[in-house]
Amino acid sequence: MKSINKILSSAVPLNIENIDTDQIIPARFLKATSRDGFGKNLFRDWRYENDDENKPRKEFSLNDSRYSGKILVAGKNFGCGSSREHAAWAIKDYGFDVVVSSFFADIFKNNALNNFCLPVTVSEDFLKEIFDAISREASIIIAVDLENQTISFSGRDKKTLKSSFEISHYKKTCLLNGYDDIDYLLSMKEEITAFENKPLTHPNTI
Repeated sequence: MKSINKILSSAVPLNIENIDTDQIIPARFLKATSRDGFGKNLFRDWRYENDDENKPRKEFSLNDSRYSGKILVAGKNFGCGSSREHAAWAIKDYGFDVVVSSFFADIFKNNALNNFCLPVTVSEDFLKEIFDAISREASIIIAVDLENQTISFSGRDKKTLKSSFEISHYKKTCLLNGYDDIDYLLSMKEEITAFENKPLTHPNTI
């Protein structure tokens, strides 16, 4: 797996709240078992008129040539709905390494982390600042620093705005090192072996 640490990228704004997993990847595209190829159907019903790839909806941000990058900035309560892991597959396969929102559904958040897509939770005020900054300058660069757990960008008057975000130590270690669950256990092989070989001690009995 490709590790994630510092990401400097422009962003694609999607200022819509309560985006559910069926909107992220419609159910009719869930037949495949491989993780590849889901990106082309990301937000399929929002990207095209009548599901026709020859008729992209120009007003939708993923079809807007002003926006590009590895960061998706979305409204509150992103990834609600069903537990389908395909939603995380589609976002990652499309090319996003980071999704920023003020709130993520728990199952989506875990699925994203398991697929090396970093969900960054910020306050609603900070999220609004990001949307405002992108509306002023579509190519604005956002910096996500996983090791230091910060996200920053230039706001009004070129003043740097920064926020911290939370992530479990375990998932942070996996993302920084490109580990899946098995890789993480293998990385601790020496510690596990040492623990297994440690002599057993018995409490004093009366």
